[in-house]
Amino acid sequence: MHEIAVPPRSSAVFHELTRPSDLRRYERAVAGAAAGLDGHTWWHVNSTADGGGVAELLHALLGYPLDAGVRTRWLVIEGGPPFFEVTKRVHNRLHGAPGDGGPLGPEERSVYDATLRHELQLLASLVRPGDVVTLHDPQTVGLAPLLGATGAHVIWVCHVGIDTANDLAREAWRFLLGDARAAAATVFTRGPYVWDGLDPAKVAIIPPCIDASSPKNVPIEHVTMEAVLAAAGVLEAPSGDPTVPLADGSSIRVGRAAEMVERAPVPATAPLVVQVSRWDRLKDPLGVLTGFAAGVPHDLDAHLLLAGPQVETVSDDPEGAEVLAEVTAAWSALPAEGRERTHLASLPVDDLVENAVVVNALQRRADIVVQKSLAEGFGLTVTEAMWKERPVVGSRVGGIAEQIRHGRSGLLVDPRNLPAFGKGLTRLLRDEPLAVEIGHAARRRVRSRFLAPHFLAAHLELALRVAGVADP
Repeated sequence: MHEIAVPPRSSAVFHELTRPSDLRRYERAVAGAAAGLDGHTWWHVNSTADGGGVAELLHALLGYPLDAGVRTRWLVIEGGPPFFEVTKRVHNRLHGAPGDGGPLGPEERSVYDATLRHELQLLASLVRPGDVVTLHDPQTVGLAPLLGATGAHVIWVCHVGIDTANDLAREAWRFLLGDARAAAATVFTRGPYVWDGLDPAKVAIIPPCIDASSPKNVPIEHVTMEAVLAAAGVLEAPSGDPTVPLADGSSIRVGRAAEMVERAPVPATAPLVVQVSRWDRLKDPLGVLTGFAAGVPHDLDAHLLLAGPQVETVSDDPEGAEVLAEVTAAWSALPAEGRERTHLASLPVDDLVENAVVVNALQRRADIVVQKSLAEGFGLTVTEAMWKERPVVGSRVGGIAEQIRHGRSGLLVDPRNLPAFGKGLTRLLRDEPLAVEIGHAARRRVRSRFLAPHFLAAHLELALRVAGVADP
């Protein structure tokens, strides 16, 4: 286990971006937590410092309550390949998918418990009675009964789920249900994700959010956006200064190059469809590649770019390299014309800020952003694109359907209906006024529901409740 430094961040940026009522709620909650948890720490524990939406949330958001006087710290558990094989198996089953098809039996439980008992040794020396510990996702929930015995108040947040549970999902629930019950409260991002067997009085529904002032979402001028993408080697663009000013007054200069699989770079003026995700079968990059190549007419001159992290850098996802290899093989098997207009980008994550800025620039350059997941806990890449006024074509699953109102703030498709996916892309590529209208509506929807003050206020209020402190 190791600690990730949390620098304070001023919430002054909220005033410009957030509705007044949402800002007032956050200010009440953070002031109440600063007073009510005085002398105690609000801990966050997850399984990786980079790669995936949870790590991005923690990097972006924890500095705000810290700056307002809430003692906030972040720890990352460590585990070997057997542990992450088990937790990836759980992750896939929670989405209703078999994953590698392996068992979740006594042997797997033994691997899971042994890893977390080892991690607890340091954690128990840091956490004090009365502290609030927020555990994130299945990798950490096994710590709940162990930490509860120390006198800490434990909250477990499950960021993933399935709209309608099947036997695979229930198998994962059974594997971890005793741990989840030991938490003082459990949080799910959507109501349908709540597990059977949990006490409804201890369940909260809190959707995730984006931080509109983070490097992933900060505004970038068009000429700078082009320079960033050229410097990253992602697409053909005019050269320039790839330095992006950040909200805290600092700046980042992009210089690390992506690993590209392509015949030639994306032309500077070509219509561009982008999906940014982990190399994960549930994100269905193969389906995106196939659906685009077969369903988007050649006369539109559109290109597709699938972007994900360099696979060796994502420690808690052992399947990433396999999926990237499968997508690369499928790309190689396309006809020459298909390979000319499709591109794979593995983005460096050595510097998380630089990575976020490159993703930001990619989303802003995109004419359409795609998230064609087969299952999706929430889909913050959708939220990010909507905030940037990009029209999104997303799967009608999970949190994507929670965010997009079909035909108004995006388009929803059956994730396994590749012809419908291609038609959705073609419709938006041909109808620019519709794409612009949808983009404007998308930003309004994010502002009303999915920004940082909503998320932080709800979690701070919950932390106070489990600690026995009156709501602010």
